[in-house]
Amino acid sequence: MKHTLLILSALLFSRIGLAQTPPADSTAASPVTVYGFLDAYYGFDFPTKRQQRPAFLYSHNRANEFALNNGLLGIRYQQGGIRGALALQAGTYVEANYAAEPGPLRHLYEAYAGFQPTQNIWLDMGIFSSHIGFESAISKDNWTLTRSVMAENSPYYEAGVRLTYAPTPRLTLTGLVLNGWQNLRDNNRGKALGTQLQWKPTDRLLLNSSTFYGNEQPQDSARRRRFFHDFYVTYETSKRLQLALVFDVGLQEAPNRVADTWHTGAALARFQLSGQWQATARAEYYHSRHGVVIQSSRPLATTPLFQVAAASLTTGYAPSPQLLVRLEGRVWRGKAALFEPTTTGGATHSYGSLTSSMALSF
Repeated sequence: MKHTLLILSALLFSRIGLAQTPPADSTAASPVTVYGFLDAYYGFDFPTKRQQRPAFLYSHNRANEFALNNGLLGIRYQQGGIRGALALQAGTYVEANYAAEPGPLRHLYEAYAGFQPTQNIWLDMGIFSSHIGFESAISKDNWTLTRSVMAENSPYYEAGVRLTYAPTPRLTLTGLVLNGWQNLRDNNRGKALGTQLQWKPTDRLLLNSSTFYGNEQPQDSARRRRFFHDFYVTYETSKRLQLALVFDVGLQEAPNRVADTWHTGAALARFQLSGQWQATARAEYYHSRHGVVIQSSRPLATTPLFQVAAASLTTGYAPSPQLLVRLEGRVWRGKAALFEPTTTGGATHSYGSLTSSMALSF
């Protein structure tokens, strides 16, 4: 963390130095940009008295305390068919979601270099945001404050090489070779493959299809190939209403069975109430008979069915384009007793939470 703070300070001072130096051509855009994001939050859960939210949640995962979900500072460069980025991060999201990564790498949000071999193609290598999912690690960019269960249990980030081809302004095709399913350091000698297709047939309609294929078992373990598909569609019915449908399905080879499968879906409606106020309603479910990628202290390994449904309502106020203040209420219902209301034991089928957040970006 000491090295992280030193690098962040260097980025800030270099930016100040650039700002104090008169540019040779004031009309030319600088190829270097500095950006940042900060998401501070407070959560209150009921009926639980625990400070740690369920183990399958990684963002905004603390309750009854003021906390920083994610704070990041980065620098990006793009000029003449060359681009790159380096950003560092810290917060409770980083502590939870990067716990399995090597210490020196945990605070890297993105770190990649790329070039443009032809006009419509980019080739990047390094660490970058996942090609899977409707949501990202930057809460301000998401329709809801907290992440859906499907987003929390699919990759937020990935490491590898990425080829992006945009034959038209409305169609983008991406192919990836990766270390694995959200792995900065590979856990075996095999590599994973990924694809993404984004098509915008009209200004109001967007369709996305993303896939993942690879083996996620350690090197000395039996191979279990995993296939995953993420699909979502968004539609802007008017300036005041946007709709989204998301559906994910996964399959992984299993011993003594054909395969383990899981599927999950969500429906969202975002309302622009005024120039500064917005609201989003969400309904979602997650079903996994043998766990596979989702982690929970309950149920026990002998009863690994994980089935939960949830609904939420998020309200947001944006006093400026750089600041977003939000409050979200969320309720859960599990088929099994998934939720632990106290630190001394016992479990319930239902769970509720309130989360407030103030997010700043520049």
